[in-house]
Amino acid sequence: MRKLGAATICAALAGCVTAGETISFRTSNPQQQAMVRDGQPALVSRQKSSLVIVRPASRQLQANGRPVFIVGINNLGKEPINFQVSHVEAVQHVSGSDYDMKIVTYEMLVQEEKNRQVAAAILTGVAAAGNAYGASQAGYGHYTTPSGRTGTFYSPTAAAIAQGNATAQNDAMIAATVENGQRNMATLEQSVIKDDTLMPGEWYGGQLHLAPPTDQAGGQKSYTFVITVGTDRHVIDVNQGPAGT
Repeated sequence: MRKLGAATICAALAGCVTAGETISFRTSNPQQQAMVRDGQPALVSRQKSSLVIVRPASRQLQANGRPVFIVGINNLGKEPINFQVSHVEAVQHVSGSDYDMKIVTYEMLVQEEKNRQVAAAILTGVAAAGNAYGASQAGYGHYTTPSGRTGTFYSPTAAAIAQGNATAQNDAMIAATVENGQRNMATLEQSVIKDDTLMPGEWYGGQLHLAPPTDQAGGQKSYTFVITVGTDRHVIDVNQGPAGT
């Protein structure tokens, strides 16, 4: 299948404002049922050995952002079955042609988070260096006497206070950066779907992240992703468009 081209210029411009989008599901066979769960659209797909439930991870998706779905898988058979993220496929349908959509795996998300943490650490280091430099200049001042004479002075007390404040601020910034990174990593570990062997009767699930579908001039987008569980193929057809349409 062909790779779809770059997104619209609007998505690349920092000042471009886009509205949220919503999801709806299309049933593709009699073994599927579209429904509403807690005010959100959902799809149940049943095959010989497995059952899959899919719904959006949020009530609205960011336009030109990654669609994220909550996927639940149940092993209906009497033998263990495997689910592998590498076997999930996704395509976007545009004017009678299909274009690949990348599955954003847990490993990719972790690498993105690591890159974000490096950038955050650099920014934190720049801010900490600025605080330290400002503190090093504290305590120095200038004076002018009534007769017009000028000079400089140094206050050890003022310098000690400024340096203590800078150290406290830097420690807090660094701790917050580390804590935020650890929290984000833990969230990915707990929430994103990964490879799994399901025992008979077992449920497994998590977030499935897709690459953004290419914008259709602000109109509705149509795409399909296929979740393979063992030998079962669950075909999930999706419509995504501006909220309120």
